[in-house]
Amino acid sequence: MGRKKHPIQDTDVDLSVSEPKRSAAGLPSLSETLPHAMAHMGPSRAWKTLTAVNQKDGFDCMSCAWPDPPERKAAEFCENGAKAIGWEAEPLRIPTGFWAENPLSSLESRSEHWLGQQGRLVEPVYKAAGAEHYAPISWERAFGIVASELNALDDPNEATFYTSGRTSNEAAFLYQLFVRAFGTNNLPDCSNMCHESTGIAMGETIGVGKSAITYTDFAKSDLIIIMGQNPGTCHPRMLTALEEAKLAGASIVAVNPLPEAGLINFRNPQRVRGLAGKGTDLADQFLQIRLAGDMALLQALSKRVLDAESAAPGTVLDRTFIDEHCQGFVGFAAHLATLQERDVLAATGLRSAEIDELADRYIRADKVIITWAMGLTQHKKAVPTIKEIINLLLLRGNIGKPGAGPSPIRGHSNVQGDRTMGIWEKMPPRFLEALQDEFGFDPPRKAGVDSVDSIRGMRDGRIKVLIALGGNLVHAISDTAVAEQAVRRTRLSVQISTKLNRSHVVCGEQALILPTLGRTEIDKQDGIEQFVTVEDTVCAVHRSAGPLEPIAADVLSEVAIVTRMAEAVLDHKVPVDWAGLRRNYDTIRDHISHVVPGFEDFNVRIRERDGFVLPHGPRDSRTFPTATGKAVFSVNDLETIEVPPGRLLLQTVRSHDQFNTTTYSMNDRYRGIKKGRMVLLVNPEDLAGLGFQDGAYVDVHSEADDGVDRVLRQLRLVAYPSARGCATAYYPEANVLVPLDSTAEGSNTPASKSVIIRLEPAAAPIFEAAAGQRK
Repeated sequence: MGRKKHPIQDTDVDLSVSEPKRSAAGLPSLSETLPHAMAHMGPSRAWKTLTAVNQKDGFDCMSCAWPDPPERKAAEFCENGAKAIGWEAEPLRIPTGFWAENPLSSLESRSEHWLGQQGRLVEPVYKAAGAEHYAPISWERAFGIVASELNALDDPNEATFYTSGRTSNEAAFLYQLFVRAFGTNNLPDCSNMCHESTGIAMGETIGVGKSAITYTDFAKSDLIIIMGQNPGTCHPRMLTALEEAKLAGASIVAVNPLPEAGLINFRNPQRVRGLAGKGTDLADQFLQIRLAGDMALLQALSKRVLDAESAAPGTVLDRTFIDEHCQGFVGFAAHLATLQERDVLAATGLRSAEIDELADRYIRADKVIITWAMGLTQHKKAVPTIKEIINLLLLRGNIGKPGAGPSPIRGHSNVQGDRTMGIWEKMPPRFLEALQDEFGFDPPRKAGVDSVDSIRGMRDGRIKVLIALGGNLVHAISDTAVAEQAVRRTRLSVQISTKLNRSHVVCGEQALILPTLGRTEIDKQDGIEQFVTVEDTVCAVHRSAGPLEPIAADVLSEVAIVTRMAEAVLDHKVPVDWAGLRRNYDTIRDHISHVVPGFEDFNVRIRERDGFVLPHGPRDSRTFPTATGKAVFSVNDLETIEVPPGRLLLQTVRSHDQFNTTTYSMNDRYRGIKKGRMVLLVNPEDLAGLGFQDGAYVDVHSEADDGVDRVLRQLRLVAYPSARGCATAYYPEANVLVPLDSTAEGSNTPASKSVIIRLEPAAAPIFEAAAGQRK
């Protein structure tokens, strides 16, 4: 495989802004997808991968966790999924000479986009203490370094073991087994930064922190309310399900600070009307809510439902469901009776008539789905906000019947499966007891640290080793400057990855990069092809096996890396046959079937063509595994964010050509941004009120209680039809503005959607042509 250098546009010097789009997909999506796939993979590799992705006998897309339909189309992928595949499956490799030619001081000045474009990692490399360069080493030496550093710790809790949601069920199960055998529950993962608030809120109210619907429920629903979510960019295949629901008669309501193209109109590229016609209008109502106003809106809706019941007793509430399956209704209703409309309007920026319209839609609908993503989970009051979703659904029995239920949409392909497999710092005692029974050692019971607390531990010197199975923690987490300083304080950082990212160049005193196979590649152990499994956002488990030959002979699977690391570190201290687990992944699944509820007969059921769906009490039988066996109406005090005069409330978002911290290009087609990412989207009336003009450059300062002046310099202002008082910047660049200690109550998730900022005039932008970086 040769090394073909991609042309890279990595500067904002040519940034241009046009009107945001009012439709998603269609011909522009096709014109982006196919050339991108051909340019990155070539015709043969593009055909092999794109015809196999998300097929029943193929591999699972490494992009979002959107579920597959029962009947697959020939092209069962979206534009961004195809870009994710091209990013991983391109034959471009980082040559051995790259490491000598590029010291860390040079790599640190490069952007995330540039790093990812350099090609696949194909050999283990090591940065020694005090060295400026990585250098290739053998696998044996790499595992020896890991073993030496881990075993030299005074306490296993001085290490933390991060995981990305791309990791398979099999690798995740082995990873947590290794970590707990080592002696710690320090198992942070990317869920800590996205849907942790969801898991806490739903776990406390209905007993299960996962979606309570199936794929087919969308087409059975009367009303779908989409909150804090941009499916056109983050889950594009969801648009097909929404179109099917709309054509079946459902109403769709979008609640979001920004008008997103994918919720206005969908031009399905697999339908004639999507390519040559006008497409399908999706949202029947758009509530342009202010940031952090969702809790107030949900309480106002529930109060209107209760008022309608009072006006016509016995006609609105599902009294039978409430009496048989719920607790806490009386206290909940009494609490909402005190809700003041003026507080709701101030928090939401909406008019009463808009809320009345949505309440009327909800009352008239028999089957309602409420779906959400990080627009709800990354606020200080995220947990109570999601509890208010459950409250609203419970009022009319919208859980446990076809076409209805809460539906959090996960953003990473197997982040839900990782948690199911035990990747959590707070796994319940029953899981740890099952692990002990299965493997014959006593797992630690003390709760571990999550992602935010891992950074705090590294910052304070308590955590000395960071090992990451995938992901890009240093760039994904909040408070970038603190996170980078924290990781640099570690004695050793280890990244198990397919491509370069920021976490490789901001590293510990010693650092290892271990290359691993991707989803698109064939995984052979002892000459026998293996497959792995994943769990999607609606609890469906299915197999995944890539069609491509590995990028290089020396690249190991995640399973192989974890088991060989465990052998080197533990040296037979626990009675686990790591080599046997590596040779045959069926052996891993046999153990999973004994430890993880719902995975009984795993190896038999996963070989069924459609895989299987995990049991879910609230969804399947209206049984709620809470302390009392009933769903819980919760009482949540409304608390709004006080934004001082002359300030704005900031949220961070992805661009369209982006997946998590990976940027495929410098464009955001749907929002009209091209060849640049250093922008701040602000309502034009707010710009005028603050004395700024569209196109001006500003320094953005966040204002937090700790008094630290966090600043992101030289962002171009873009007049944009966003909610009043709100501003939007791209993630991860704007993470520098989010204080590490600004987190959601109860979940410790970074509050990246509610940052108070002020704008200061900046000097004219200066570009460094040689490095392609903004100074």
